[in-house]
Amino acid sequence: MEIRPASHDDCRAVAEVHVASWQAAYAGILDPVFLAGLSIDRREESWRQVLSARESELLLGLVGPSIVGFASFGPSRDADAPSARAELWALYVDPRAWSTGAGRELWQAAHARMQSQGFSTVSLWVLERNARAIGFYTAMGFRVEAGTEKEFELGGAMVREMRMVHAQHSCASERGRAAARTGLA
Repeated sequence: MEIRPASHDDCRAVAEVHVASWQAAYAGILDPVFLAGLSIDRREESWRQVLSARESELLLGLVGPSIVGFASFGPSRDADAPSARAELWALYVDPRAWSTGAGRELWQAAHARMQSQGFSTVSLWVLERNARAIGFYTAMGFRVEAGTEKEFELGGAMVREMRMVHAQHSCASERGRAAARTGLA
């Protein structure tokens, strides 16, 4: 899998992966009518705005010419976060590429970038009922941060979200391999 930074030309394909992954990952968690109504056009515009704002980075995972996943990350947006904490804002893989290692490779590349920028920890937010994502993030070294749960309405359903945190570990060989794969060394 090739990993590279996204451009505005990639926003449509990113939106398609984003919508497909939400519809698969959140089935049984969010209202099916809400999931069916997700708009690729609106997601595309949202990703264009994200890229224009330059507040985060967006890495793509490609197999041949097809985008199979993406990772968005930057400084933590949480008011209580230490200044040296990054945030994995989004990590989504096309459901057809689940369990292929694409998510792991995207995480490793994003992690290497965050380490190279001097961040000492990384956090993310995950829906409490998203067992597949929690299992993946736990396998990647994230742990639930106790007392961070919050509840809010999403698509007509009340959901609980929790923060998970990953402490950075200095591993030059892993960082070098991931940076080499992304061409961002």
